[in-house]
Amino acid sequence: MFVMAAPARPSAHPTIAVARAAVAVALALVLIKAWALAATGALSVAASLADSALDVLMSATALVAVRYAARPADDDHAFGHTSVEDLSALAQAVAVTAAAVAIAWAAALRLIEGRPSGIASEGPALIALALSAALTGALVLWQGRVARRTGSRVIAADRLHYLGDLVPTLGAMASLFASMRWGLWQVDSVVALAAAAVMLRGAWRIGAGAWDALMDRRADPTVIEGIGRIVGGWPGVRGWHDLRSRSAGSRIFVNLHVELDGDQTLAEAHAIAAALRRAVETAYPQVDLLIHKDVWRGPRR
Repeated sequence: MFVMAAPARPSAHPTIAVARAAVAVALALVLIKAWALAATGALSVAASLADSALDVLMSATALVAVRYAARPADDDHAFGHTSVEDLSALAQAVAVTAAAVAIAWAAALRLIEGRPSGIASEGPALIALALSAALTGALVLWQGRVARRTGSRVIAADRLHYLGDLVPTLGAMASLFASMRWGLWQVDSVVALAAAAVMLRGAWRIGAGAWDALMDRRADPTVIEGIGRIVGGWPGVRGWHDLRSRSAGSRIFVNLHVELDGDQTLAEAHAIAAALRRAVETAYPQVDLLIHKDVWRGPRR
């Protein structure tokens, strides 16, 4: 007999909300930077505007992914639709990697050639950068909380993209100030190189996690060990074996065999397994647990 978790996804709502917010912020940044570009004609603002336009596309893709992942299981997708998060996260990791390489290349060339960064010194450009940084920073903080709460890789990937935008924006503001006061235009390129390194590291981590999930690699060993501790000390469970796991998006699917006394009633055995399932899923809300009950045949030799 099997005991399986319900297909509901209580974590779906926060991921959809933050994905919608990301699209709204990206659109707002496009409007703000378009105004700054019209007012100043600064090439740095034009480049930032193009990046924000890309953000709209990336965040819209993320929103579609989390909405699709939130759909309940059906006859064609018995384990739900959360794998789309891994596909989206992998695509975003590739896009972030490409952007990081381009940023690092441009910054390195600028330093080698010794040419100024071209950051505009007009007031409207600085105001636009400050407002953009504030909006992006608030979004990154919210995305971080949601990603930690739900384990959503697609939100983590989208956060990485905005974090990669935030650092160069702050660097551009610092560079503008340093250039106006001390003539240190090189600050912008140095910050850009640091931002590219952060983006590459994050893209590798998120991309590797998405790839592992798509290849059905086992779940985080710390989660598996925690489940094992709960099962091993559960009243009525005489032993357990064949714990198997895989990840799909923000969900972890676990199959487990528990050994119970064969002389108890079916209702008693079911109650033990049901209580165990609730305990595991309370400790690890991202887990969907499937329990198979075996008859305990005494200590193994």
